[in-house]
Amino acid sequence: MLLEFLRHWSPRVDHIPGTRQSGALPYSVIENRVVFLLVTSRRTGRWIFPKGSISTGMTAWDSAAKEALEEAGVTGQIAKEPAGSYQNSDKGMVVDVDLYPLRVDAQHETWDEMDQRLRHWALLAETRRLLDDRSLVRIAESFHKQLAT
Repeated sequence: MLLEFLRHWSPRVDHIPGTRQSGALPYSVIENRVVFLLVTSRRTGRWIFPKGSISTGMTAWDSAAKEALEEAGVTGQIAKEPAGSYQNSDKGMVVDVDLYPLRVDAQHETWDEMDQRLRHWALLAETRRLLDDRSLVRIAESFHKQLAT
């Protein structure tokens, strides 16, 4: 039990208030089953959801949709309310990230970061296994449950 706690524990790190990013939670419903689209991080190769800085002059959700297009090559209907939030370390700073559900309408064969990332559709069980960040797993589980009701 202690090992489980320590694996998910991180020391408190102060961060600059207002340091926010937005990300997309790309999903689709196929034969009544929810699937999530994951991408690999450029730096570590870990499976994540697309995210990035909020572009000047854009809403957080529009920036999230832009990141999904650039990083995963998908477009669709973006929600204006986040499914959840998590903290991420970016260039030595702790950043708060809001994840906006994106119901994918189109997957493009080519996209900006296709040579830098992999993308993969996964059911919830596989999504749980692929994501290292437990906060991302909790957001995916919560959103999946919301869609099921």
